[in-house]
This record gives sequence, structure tokens and C-alpha cells, in this order.
Amino acid sequence: MLAEKVSISLPTPLLEFVEHYKESHALKSRSKVIEMALERLQQESLEAAYRQAAADVDPAFDATNADGLRNETW
Repeated sequence: MLAEKVSISLPTPLLEFVEHYKESHALKSRSKVIEMALERLQQESLEAAYRQAAADVDPAFDATNADGLRNETW
């Protein structure tokens, strides 16, 4: 995967956490820690979107879907 170099500023406690996480998980760089954190946020957002989409399903669809008609009749 191609990567672009960016610069970020973090409060000292967060930077210390990133450094500790990197060392305790034997990661090669701080960038890898930040990448993993962003991937997790992305995954959480996707899961939330799927939950919302599932909640938006019209309950009447199941009743219509079970009306006894087969797909071939369409």
C-alpha cells in the first residue's frame, strides 16, 4: 500500500501512550500504531453504518416477502 507522509501534533500523554503501545506490541514505528488506531475507528464507523442500515429496514418488507408469491411470478 502506498503511504503519504503527514505530520501530526499530539498531547504528551497521547504520544507517551503511542510510544508505550509501540514498544509493548513490538511494532516498528509510531506510524503503525496510528495506522492501527485509524483502521479501528474506520471499522467502528462502518459497523455503526451497518447497524443503522439494519435498523432502517422496513418491517413490512418481511410481510410482503412472505405473501406466497414466488420470484418466477414477477
